[in-house]
Amino acid sequence: MHISKLSVVNYRNFANTTLVLSKGVNTIIGENGSGKTNLFRAIRLLLDDNMVRAAFKLDESDFHRGLEQWRGHWIIISLEFDEIGPDEAIQALFLHGAGVIGDAAVGRATYNLIFRPKKEVRLKLASLDDGDLAGLAAIRQAITIADYETLFTGRSEANFGNEVVYKSLVGDFDNCVFSGEVDDPRIGSRLPVFLSVSQEVSFTFIQALRDVVAEFHNNRTNPLLTLLKSKSGEIAPATMAPIVAQVLALNNSIEALEDVQTVRTDIRDTIKDAAGETYSPSSLSIKSDLSDEADKLFQSLKLFVGESAEGYEGGIHELSLGGANLIFLTLKLLEFKYQKAHQSIANFLVIEEPEAHIHTHIQKTLFDRIAYDDTQIIYSTHSTHISEVSSVQNVNILGRRGVACEAYQPATGLSPSEIGNIQRYLDAVRSNLLFAKSVVLVEGDAEEILIPILFKKVVGLSLDELGVSLINIRSTGFQNVAVLFHDTRIRKRCSIITDLDAAIVDTTPIPGEPEAEAKFKAKCLASQVVGAARKVALDAFANGNDWLSVHYADHTLEVDFISAGNGRQMASIVPLVYTQAATKATAIAELMSGDKAQYGRRVLTMAANQGKGWFAILLGEHINHKTVLPGYISKAIFFARESLTVELFFNIYSYRVKCALSGGDIPQAVADVATARLNAYRQGTLDLVALKAAMGPALRNDQIHAILADVE
Repeated sequence: MHISKLSVVNYRNFANTTLVLSKGVNTIIGENGSGKTNLFRAIRLLLDDNMVRAAFKLDESDFHRGLEQWRGHWIIISLEFDEIGPDEAIQALFLHGAGVIGDAAVGRATYNLIFRPKKEVRLKLASLDDGDLAGLAAIRQAITIADYETLFTGRSEANFGNEVVYKSLVGDFDNCVFSGEVDDPRIGSRLPVFLSVSQEVSFTFIQALRDVVAEFHNNRTNPLLTLLKSKSGEIAPATMAPIVAQVLALNNSIEALEDVQTVRTDIRDTIKDAAGETYSPSSLSIKSDLSDEADKLFQSLKLFVGESAEGYEGGIHELSLGGANLIFLTLKLLEFKYQKAHQSIANFLVIEEPEAHIHTHIQKTLFDRIAYDDTQIIYSTHSTHISEVSSVQNVNILGRRGVACEAYQPATGLSPSEIGNIQRYLDAVRSNLLFAKSVVLVEGDAEEILIPILFKKVVGLSLDELGVSLINIRSTGFQNVAVLFHDTRIRKRCSIITDLDAAIVDTTPIPGEPEAEAKFKAKCLASQVVGAARKVALDAFANGNDWLSVHYADHTLEVDFISAGNGRQMASIVPLVYTQAATKATAIAELMSGDKAQYGRRVLTMAANQGKGWFAILLGEHINHKTVLPGYISKAIFFARESLTVELFFNIYSYRVKCALSGGDIPQAVADVATARLNAYRQGTLDLVALKAAMGPALRNDQIHAILADVE
């Protein structure tokens, strides 16, 4: 038995989200604030026996923050189980609990936590006339959290994540339309407390590792003490008897010490001297309180570990952070093994961000080896090294969209061959692709090196500040990876930047021309044909996909860099490539000629001579704010980042003003006026249209206007 689906409606930062889970190991990844911790809490409210009380204490802070008004709405957390076993005890639980009704044995089941208004409130809402918004407002105004109830249901058939279904069950608050059925059977059968699924499964939660030493010092959370207590119940009385006798003898020996008896006598005499015989205690003793109970004796046991080969074993507080975390995690896994041995219906192990302070090699090895029979493992992570050992089919990606968080399943609807291609690629570059807010895919090292430098120098912001990850595919096989970005998979924006490789010379053969020239023309023509075919294929691939956009260099990055107006910058690195004075002069003249055939051949020769990656590094050192950012690159980036905040617009224009001022392009007075306009925009007294208009005269002929023209 395993969880096949988790649906969360109106809970904390989830408005309406569904995760699809598989048998075995599942990975949940996402940026900070994407709701990984809240998601685990939602699961625990249903399956963790330690969280039962919390499930009945939800309050207004648990409602989704995007709701304009929480009053009247429901919180719904729903689990769907699959592969329910044929065991009679399991079938009995789900037939009377969470089972889906049918003639055969139950193979699938639902189990729901519903936090909703009590019946009297639901009756008031149901009595409203359609469209009576004033009456609705009056009822909602009077609702408090005390008017809510928590119930667990099973055998539900409703798709709570469907907005139409939700409105039919809960109500349409926008239009004031409520059903007369206040106990709709579609929510399932209400379960009595004694049939709680959490009491029938093995569930272990390992929280994010923050302060391991403190956890070991706390008897309630100390994993070693938990393990020892779980074993203490199995120790036979006959085994404990001689230990108890030794403890009692030790207590008597300590009490009989002469110094102990002297202190006891002195205390009694001092009390009598101070308070008199009448008001003094009738008896007073000093006793050794070493417990003869096994679980209390275990509290005195501490774990000592050696990290080096010196033979020294120290306490947990002496270990490195990584060592302490590894020990803590190991003990929690052992706790799960012990618990699993006592349960038979299902086993769940949930681990939150286990990677803290653990070396990358240990992360990969540890989680590549975590696998238990008949156990579903779900862990969240920020670590690319841990996520590498997960199949893309078992990954859920959490992403933020405004105030709400969504879950994406990257392998949905893909063929086995497509999944295989993605898996092989992700094993190498998973880090940026799955964890990114938005993505720009490029084909080679030159783009990977130059584009971030270009953008930073021209715009004043890094791609990271925009939340854009630039990923080098190292080929032109973009479809194999870009297929991930789709309405049914990862709903994040992805731009593709590639070359058309159009010929830089007239490729018409000329009789009698040198063989080398004929070969160059043939090579140019072949590349052009391939580039044109690539464009046709990519345009067709991206057509109709709102998450995907393709952007082309007419020729190659190096050629188009010069075509954009950067011949001077390219010429500045000629001395780093050539040593002969005559060659340098010829190269500079060609790069500055304005003739594409001349500067194109020269820059491609230079790049081939140095290697494209190293050539890009050399060029990157000579880029500044006056370097022109090619249009196809800026369009690709600002497709991936669809809009900018007020602060980002402010920072970009402020940067360009400072650059213009420091470069002597504008006087101080013009800079001061522009700064005042920027501050007005930042304070909300000037809108974006007015700001862009104001920046025109201040930054005359500045490329930033074209770059931001269509950015909102």
